[in-house]
Amino acid sequence: MLQVRQDALADRFQLQRAAFAAQPFPDIGVRKDRLKRLLALTERHEADICAAIDADFGGRSTHETRLAELFVVRAGIHHALSHLRGWMRERRVATTMPFLPGRNRLVPQPLGVVGIVSPWNYPFQLAVAPITAALAAGNRVLVKPSELTPAFSALLARLAGEHFAPDELSVVTGDAEVGKAFVSMPFDHLLFTGSTAVGRQVAIAAAANLTPVTLELGGKSPAILDPSCDLDAAASSIAYGKLLNAGQTCIAPDYLLVPKGQGGIVAAKLATAIARLYPSLRDNPDYTAIISDRHHQRLRDMIAEARDAGAGVTEINPAGEELGATSRKVLPTLVRNADPGLRLMREEIFGPVLPIVEYATVDDAIGHVNRSERPLALYWFGRDAGNRRRILQETVAGGVTINDCMLHLVQENQPFGGVGASGMGAYHGEWGFRTFSKEKPVFLQSRLSAGGLLRPPYGKTFEGVFSLLRRIT
Repeated sequence: MLQVRQDALADRFQLQRAAFAAQPFPDIGVRKDRLKRLLALTERHEADICAAIDADFGGRSTHETRLAELFVVRAGIHHALSHLRGWMRERRVATTMPFLPGRNRLVPQPLGVVGIVSPWNYPFQLAVAPITAALAAGNRVLVKPSELTPAFSALLARLAGEHFAPDELSVVTGDAEVGKAFVSMPFDHLLFTGSTAVGRQVAIAAAANLTPVTLELGGKSPAILDPSCDLDAAASSIAYGKLLNAGQTCIAPDYLLVPKGQGGIVAAKLATAIARLYPSLRDNPDYTAIISDRHHQRLRDMIAEARDAGAGVTEINPAGEELGATSRKVLPTLVRNADPGLRLMREEIFGPVLPIVEYATVDDAIGHVNRSERPLALYWFGRDAGNRRRILQETVAGGVTINDCMLHLVQENQPFGGVGASGMGAYHGEWGFRTFSKEKPVFLQSRLSAGGLLRPPYGKTFEGVFSLLRRIT
């Protein structure tokens, strides 16, 4: 069965490669038509998409799916449709004096067949947002969604087949072994969204084909509360950012850094903010479940380890409910005084568990961030412009939001991507178009060029022209 799936994958890849060879530079009309069909896929099937994702999670907030997935994708497609002509335009580039009156141009050219590996946590957004960029750039696209969202993956495959020819856009479903075969294909570009550990393996597989990769990974994204911050406003933003999708978000705040002596105050304000967002949990459709039993058990093990080690563990349960043995929901949990060696202090948490770490000075906060791998996101709350400047200049992160959480992700005029262990490359908006294009430099020589005077046989003419060149450069 696996060999059959791998053969089918190879067939689809060759089909798309042949189609690209027949149409290597789709005009703007073709590209806009594909984007409009992608928009129709998004708008006509909202209820089906929400229902499939809810089924895969065993309880996923429909409102969060509509906001964090469908709305974000819809906005991205509209943005691409509005700006595509400008992105496609051949750009003039200045020509240095020795090569005048020749001219430089930069031509964005489609790459060919793009592979996209999307994760389970935002299965629609993190598949269709890169599809948008790849189609806008004029490519053919193969997508491998996560095996942890089987209902959604099957739906996406069906919808792609209804709206696109298989040589334009095709979805390949299957388990992790199919995924390994997928990333080993000789794509012209490969985008992977997922964990850092798997991202390393994807990069190794792609390297065998010299396939360029964009890796959107994760890591331990800090939220830093400056002494100058409004604690109530910060707690409200952090509670929402941490508990959206029950913390199963690659840019969710992973831990808090708070001024020394304020850990208890911050924990109390967070508990209040959480209760305001989720006055009940067990049957509340706004509060999302954990994707699988394995991930659920991993979070429970992290919390148990912290409690056994003597950390202060506070579970927020406003209605005092029993979640039940079959539920995969996890209570929002705050952890204080956690030993640095604990799993929740070393690993990306990816759930509704939030360690609170106290720091003495801004230098201490910066040092704490810089001792770890570079995060995908960093959040800073405060009014002190000097401290803000230091955080921005002395730490490295994939992206930053000041005085809120996660909003840098949805800026179509800004790139989104990681750095170091949190990823490489970027997409969204024009950056996505450029990621999936070859910006081809072109030099147009003039009939009036004097370049022939620098060719053999060398002699006085060469020396005279060369001397002039040295003076003017």
